Amino acid sequence: MMLLSLAACAGTGSDSPGSASPPAMAQGPCKNDGLDRFTGQKATAELGAELLQASGAKTLRWGGPNMAMTMDFRPDRLTVGYDDQMVITSARCG
Repeated sequence: MMLLSLAACAGTGSDSPGSASPPAMAQGPCKNDGLDRFTGQKATAELGAELLQASGAKTLRWGGPNMAMTMDFRPDRLTVGYDDQMVITSARCG
């Protein structure tokens, strides 16, 4: 089983799956509209950058299987869930 450190929030995407290159910063509050198109895709740093841009979020948080996460709501954060195969299962603001 692949063990990855993806639990931390990453404002620049530095803890996101894949390469270490940071994605472009988003400008506004997070929007859920259109994020369902990412479900089923492989979680990568590049896709993380696309998710940030599509949502307008300032912070990206990756959530792996059975990973504990805080329940605080942040309007500028996008939380992306993925499964054991690194396939995105959800993307939502907060």
